[in-house]
Amino acid sequence: MPQLSQISEIYASQLFWLAIVFALIYFGIGKAMVPKIERTIDDRDARISGDIAAAAAARDTARADEERYQAGLDTARAQATKAVAEARAVAATQAETALKAGDAAAAARLAEATQAVASAKRTAVSEIETATVEAVESILAKLSGVTVDRARIEQQVKAELAHG
Repeated sequence: MPQLSQISEIYASQLFWLAIVFALIYFGIGKAMVPKIERTIDDRDARISGDIAAAAAARDTARADEERYQAGLDTARAQATKAVAEARAVAATQAETALKAGDAAAAARLAEATQAVASAKRTAVSEIETATVEAVESILAKLSGVTVDRARIEQQVKAELAHG
């Protein structure tokens, strides 16, 4: 076969060109491409490290902000509690003052009413005494025909009314 007989003649030249192509590929990729790839990987690693550092700084800043926020919130809560306590104290004082004023007004009205009742009682008792004296005087005059001293009748009526 003629195809196989020429292998020995071209075998060496094919191996030579194969070695040259492999050498070109090795030096082309190994010496030209690998440094570019390594540089790209190093740049990416540096960018990742920078991003991680920025994230850590942002986390620390966020923690500091949260601590300041919590401190402000605690301060506001304390101020609100103090304001509520002060408002309660003021309201209690005002309520106590209003209650005392109301008690004083009620006591004054009660005293006035008591005086009015006492005055009305005195007037009523005086009218009852007068009516009783007149009735006793007219009864004695009609029944016995005797006239009794009015002062004595008033004295007896007062004594009887006093004993109930």
